[in-house]
Amino acid sequence: MTLLESITSKMITTGAPMITTMNKTTLFLAMSLALSACQQEDKSTTQSTAVKTQQTLAEPAVQQKASVDLDALYQQSAVALFSARPVSASMYGLSEADAGGFYNDRLDDYSPESEAKMRQNIRQLNDQLTAAEPSTGIAEENRQVMMDINQYFAGDAQFDIGYIDVWMGLSAFVINQINGPLIDVPNTLATNHAINSADDAHNYLKRLSALGQFVDHVLAKSEHDIAKGWLAPRVIIEKTIAGLESFIAPKPADHPLMKHLADAIKNIEGLSQAENDKVTQAALNAISTVVYPAYQKVIAQQTALLDKAPTTAGIWAQPNGEAFYQSAVKVLGDTDLSPQEVHDLGLAEVDRILAEMDAIFQSEGMSEGTVGERMTALNDDPRFLYEDSDAGREQLLADLNRYIEEINVRMPEQFGTAPPYAVEVRKFPKSREASAPGGMYNSPSIDGSQPGIYWINLRDIKANPKFDLKTLTYHEANPGHHWQVALNLAQDDLPMLRRIAPYNAFAEGWALYSELVAYEMGMYENDPFGNLGRLKAELFRAVRLVVDTGLHYKKWTREEAIKYMADTTGTVASDVVAEIERYMVWPGQALGYKMGMINMVKLRQKAKDALGDKFDIKAFHDLILLGGGVPMSFLDQKIDAWIQTQL
Repeated sequence: MTLLESITSKMITTGAPMITTMNKTTLFLAMSLALSACQQEDKSTTQSTAVKTQQTLAEPAVQQKASVDLDALYQQSAVALFSARPVSASMYGLSEADAGGFYNDRLDDYSPESEAKMRQNIRQLNDQLTAAEPSTGIAEENRQVMMDINQYFAGDAQFDIGYIDVWMGLSAFVINQINGPLIDVPNTLATNHAINSADDAHNYLKRLSALGQFVDHVLAKSEHDIAKGWLAPRVIIEKTIAGLESFIAPKPADHPLMKHLADAIKNIEGLSQAENDKVTQAALNAISTVVYPAYQKVIAQQTALLDKAPTTAGIWAQPNGEAFYQSAVKVLGDTDLSPQEVHDLGLAEVDRILAEMDAIFQSEGMSEGTVGERMTALNDDPRFLYEDSDAGREQLLADLNRYIEEINVRMPEQFGTAPPYAVEVRKFPKSREASAPGGMYNSPSIDGSQPGIYWINLRDIKANPKFDLKTLTYHEANPGHHWQVALNLAQDDLPMLRRIAPYNAFAEGWALYSELVAYEMGMYENDPFGNLGRLKAELFRAVRLVVDTGLHYKKWTREEAIKYMADTTGTVASDVVAEIERYMVWPGQALGYKMGMINMVKLRQKAKDALGDKFDIKAFHDLILLGGGVPMSFLDQKIDAWIQTQL
């Protein structure tokens, strides 16, 4: 048995994003079989918290459970989350019932008191779900998964630091260089606050005017955490300051918050020029006198912290940081493997992928140097570089759209169900380029008024060589994030939180698995360098297993992690530095990609081996996607049950 086989045989998994349903009869049979199997395996050491709870409930000695209105508890769970995150409610276009009332004129409250109250409310609702009478089929699936989702949004009870991110759960630093309220809230306003009427415009103004108090609440949470000894590394604070300065660098009239209003208000029917001018001037005043001074206050606070900030890179250096990382590995990596086992798995995968890349290089007559050195040379090859100009960037965007169109034609070969939402390619605004990742995906709104958005970072044109972009597109758009997220969101018979559940290993594992599926579909045929780009992307995710555990478990320095990633992958320096600094503030998140993908590939092979000629790849993919985002252990059970029904 190889190292990979021995480790993956121990894998559990517990996570992914949004969710959906399959054929109800099949799902009822599948889940009944899975739950029955669960009750018999009470010695298993590879079951998620939800499944263990499920086993306990099934034992005869358990006392009588309460009869409760589960649908009401599911909706109350959504209200508990989104009443505290109204800006995210705008992004998804939620109903007022799911968001706890009208929300388009309110901002999130991240004050220590509000954050603690939200987490406590969700935990109390989860206590009621735990006490409920177990059921069967889809009803019990909903209860078990909702218990797990609520646990995700309540965060680890050991830690009251950081904040609950609607995408990533418990995030360690409320102010950092890559995400957090100060970045995500204004970006969501400028992208997702719909302005189709005078009322919409006035609600937008209310939100702009409230940004001063919003920032004060974030500062209060930051000070609360600092008082407990949680302070981001010095280099992170330096990058955070640079990002905040970039945010307020444009003239107020040119700021994305202003441009969003100015572009939208021109299309509002019945709005007089006088009213248009009044709203526009009010927005300019709010940005000049409220938003910019508030962010200057944060810059001053962060600058004052520089001399106190640690120079260590890993979360282990924070109070009880080792326990925080163990929790992050389990939740975001969705695995019961130890950090050392994850590290070893990463090293084994790196060796395997490097060998595949070397074979392609050899076939192209490139044999000198390490794979990383040859990739570095490839990054400088004019054949693969776009022109560093506006025209070059426009050509890059056109190519991304072409890749989406080409694979969309082929999707029916592997997938039985298509999402009802469109996806759109956009470049990050200049104010976000410095801290944003290379590519990112945002969900569409429920009503379809906002498409799914595939963001691309064009800050460094050299960081986007042509051989990389097919793979990035398959990951962020189709068949990756957009295909999965949009299908999940469309399942209106599921509880709202199941439709948007952001399980990291499920979502990122699916997106990485999608890169492999695109290769198997022939999308890289006669394109050896494109295939090198695909393998480079998979290598990148394997390296993440090594550097994430290196930073947070093995106590590597930032420089050691940068050197390992740069030497191994040959990625341009700007991307490597941004990646390592991302892992420094997102412990465990980088593990989900490879851990989720490995499990999905393993499940597919298991189904193929068991079913032989009966195996249907479309049915398999629909089972994963239309069953929705679930903990990986739950997915394991569903696939096992499906295999039995097919037999």
